Amino acid sequence: MNIALFEKDEIGKPLSIKDERGEHLVKVLHKKPGDTFTCGVEGGKAGKATITKIEDGFISFDFKAESEGKPLYPLIMIIGFPRPIQLKRLLRDVAALGVCQVHLTGTELGEKSYMKSNLLERGSARKMLWDGTVQAGSTHLPELFMHETLPQCLKELEENFFESKKYALDNIRPVGSLKNVLRKDTAAGMSIAAIGSERGWTNKERDLLEKSGFVLCGMGCRIMRTETAATVAASIILNEKGFLE
Repeated sequence: MNIALFEKDEIGKPLSIKDERGEHLVKVLHKKPGDTFTCGVEGGKAGKATITKIEDGFISFDFKAESEGKPLYPLIMIIGFPRPIQLKRLLRDVAALGVCQVHLTGTELGEKSYMKSNLLERGSARKMLWDGTVQAGSTHLPELFMHETLPQCLKELEENFFESKKYALDNIRPVGSLKNVLRKDTAAGMSIAAIGSERGWTNKERDLLEKSGFVLCGMGCRIMRTETAATVAASIILNEKGFLE
């Protein structure tokens, strides 16, 4: 836990030592009254908290804001619904990388049952985004959106991010490698990366992506899992855009 992250209505209240955060502070970090720890408010400021007392099963602390928190990067990820177990890891990792939005979408070759996963209904998806944000020592969670089809997803994004730079990962008919395409595209602003589900895109979806302004890009000859491709693609884009320097 690289930051103790709190919701807005929690920050001024004592923290139970049975809470995951409280347990980590006391049992793992061995914090005592007078000690400090990195702390922040979800979607807000980050800073230091000083423990004032630990008694009756609660940790009392004073929070002092020091910054606006680590900003999210101008990168939106469109991801075909993967298996639920992969989705957990994927959401955690892209949140740690700092993407600003994640759009999960059904695809023509994707397994339809994945879209009905209890992971999404029980709020576990938010928990994975939270965990990735904490791993990064950040306070800002990516926004999460869900779409039944790729056309619906692209239509919504087109309305809000018309001038974005768009890249779709594809190992069937790429025009070039993602890295080389990015090196020719030095423009600042929002980027959108689309990664298909396990079986990839159909030709109809490839045509739709290209019509919507996406450049079909490859990442070598190896076929990756959706979660791996999303993490690698995000890392390459953020690096080439200068955010990982």
